[in-house]
Amino acid sequence: MPTATLLVSCPDQKGLVAKLSNFIYSYDGNILHADHHTDLEAGLFLSRIEWDLEGFRLERWEIVPAFSGIARGIQANWELHFSDTRRHIAVWVSKQPHCLLDLIWRQRAGELPAEIPLIISNHPDLEPLARSFGIDYYHIPVSPENRAEAEARQLALLQEYRIDLVDLVVLAKYMQVLSGWLLRQAPPVINIHHSTLPAFAGANPYQRAHQRGVKIIGATAHYATEELDEGPIIEQDVVRVSHRDTVADLIRKGRDVERLVLARAVRYHLENRVLVYCNKTVVFA
Repeated sequence: MPTATLLVSCPDQKGLVAKLSNFIYSYDGNILHADHHTDLEAGLFLSRIEWDLEGFRLERWEIVPAFSGIARGIQANWELHFSDTRRHIAVWVSKQPHCLLDLIWRQRAGELPAEIPLIISNHPDLEPLARSFGIDYYHIPVSPENRAEAEARQLALLQEYRIDLVDLVVLAKYMQVLSGWLLRQAPPVINIHHSTLPAFAGANPYQRAHQRGVKIIGATAHYATEELDEGPIIEQDVVRVSHRDTVADLIRKGRDVERLVLARAVRYHLENRVLVYCNKTVVFA
């Protein structure tokens, strides 16, 4: 049965759990999951409540006006989502296929509750892969000279495919920096990068990490912001490596963990488990 999920962040104060729970109870709602967190340093209360819509005495369109009064009273930022809403993902790639393939496979297997109608790339290399899955692929070269024109075309494609602010853009190893202009108009953007940043930024990070004899590599998935790789972190993981591992081994293990971390981050977002505040996140996983 479909469910509703309420995400709330507000100044910490007494009685918040009771107010949120009583709102759902007052309309005969059955709470399935309730997660709360108080950030004492920020003075914020953050909550995720999911309830069954069967038997709930408000129609979906009635929930927003009914809850708005409570939200104003507690000075809340809040979102309402429904589990049967099928969102759309635009995947942006460069030349590496591993994260793209993993996302498509998980979506086709039913692990990601979304559709992937669109792939955008600054290189033509992965077009045959996209076509093999029946996904539209657009090659938009990007350079310092044409960046503004390229981003305008990218935004136009998002609008053409009706990928709006409730949907998602995933940078699956898209090796370009997005401008603040684009980020302000696009849906939320999730990026993935290897954990050797910032120590081994730029080209050939695994070769340089191997030369330094690193013992742990990993990946970080975060929301993209104007500050390069400084956005709110959603998910991270690591894997141990040793002196016996070659550069090829590090690349292989790095790609494995990138796939896993990105998939988790995308699923958490699609399942409405992430609250962003103070350039960090609470993930009710």
